[in-house]
Amino acid sequence: MPSLKDLRTRINSVKSTQKITSAMKMVAAAKLRRAQEQAEAARPYAERMERMLGSVAASLGSSEGAPPLLAGTGKEDVHLLVVATSDRGLCGGFNSSIVRESRRVIRELTASGKTVRILCVGRKGRSQLARDYGSLIVDTIDDVGRPRLGFDDAQAIANRLLALYDEDGFDVCTVVYNRFRSVIVQVVTVQQLIPFGPPEDDAEEETQAESGGAKAVYEFEPEEGEILETLLPLNLSVQVYRALLENAASEQGARMAAMDNATRNAGDMIDRLTLDYNRSRQAAITSELIEIISGAEAV
Repeated sequence: MPSLKDLRTRINSVKSTQKITSAMKMVAAAKLRRAQEQAEAARPYAERMERMLGSVAASLGSSEGAPPLLAGTGKEDVHLLVVATSDRGLCGGFNSSIVRESRRVIRELTASGKTVRILCVGRKGRSQLARDYGSLIVDTIDDVGRPRLGFDDAQAIANRLLALYDEDGFDVCTVVYNRFRSVIVQVVTVQQLIPFGPPEDDAEEETQAESGGAKAVYEFEPEEGEILETLLPLNLSVQVYRALLENAASEQGARMAAMDNATRNAGDMIDRLTLDYNRSRQAAITSELIEIISGAEAV
C-alpha cells in the first residue's frame, strides 16, 4: 500500500495535469469558434463551385478537347492518396480515424492491383502510416496553417498536386479528411480531386429535370473548354482549402472533447486518491493511538 507521502505526491501531480488539460480545453474552445465559422462559410462556395463546374462539364459533352483535370489520363493505374491529419496530438481519435480510413482505401486499391502513393499533410499521418506504408509515401507537408490557415496554404498544396500530375505521378487523386459536424462528431470523408467529377447531387438533379421535361439550356462565353481550363485548377485549390478548414475545425472540436474528458477523469482520480489518503491517514492515527494506549496500560 502506498505511503501518505506517495499519495500526496500523486494527488499534486494529478492536480497539475488537471490544470493543464483544463487550460487546453479553453484554448481549443476559443480556436474552435473561429475554425467552425471559417469552415461553415467555405462550404456553400465550394459546393456551388462543384455544381457549376459539373454543369459546364456536362455541356462539354465528349471528353475530346477537355482539359486534363477533367478528362484524366485515360487510365486508373496509379492512385495518389492525400492523407490530411494534424501536426499535434492530444485530440482524441481525430488522427486515428483518418488513418484508419486511409488504410482501408489503400488495402482496397492494392487488392485491385492498383499502385498507391501517399502524400501526407500533417506529421501525425506520416508517423502512423510510415510503419506499414513508408515506401508509398512520396512527400510530407507539415506546419500547414501556421500561424493561421489561409488560402495560400491550400494553393501551395494544390500546386504540388498539379506538379505531380504533370509529371505523370498519378492518374487519380483522392483526399481523406474529417468533415466537421459538431464538437463530438466528425465524419471521415473521402473525396476525389483529380480528375474532376460532378457531385452525385447534380446527377440526381439532372435525372429529375429530364424526367420532368424541364432542362435548362445555357450558352457559354468563352467556350466550355476555356472556362474549365481556367476554373479547374482554381476548384482544386478551393476543395483543398475546404478540406483543410474542415480538418481544422474537427481537430479543435476533438481536442476540446478529449481535454474535457481528461479533466473529468483527473477530477475523479483526485477524489479516489483523496479518499485513499484520508483512509490511510485515519488508519495511521488509529494505529498510533492504539500503541499509546497499550503502552500506558503496560505501565
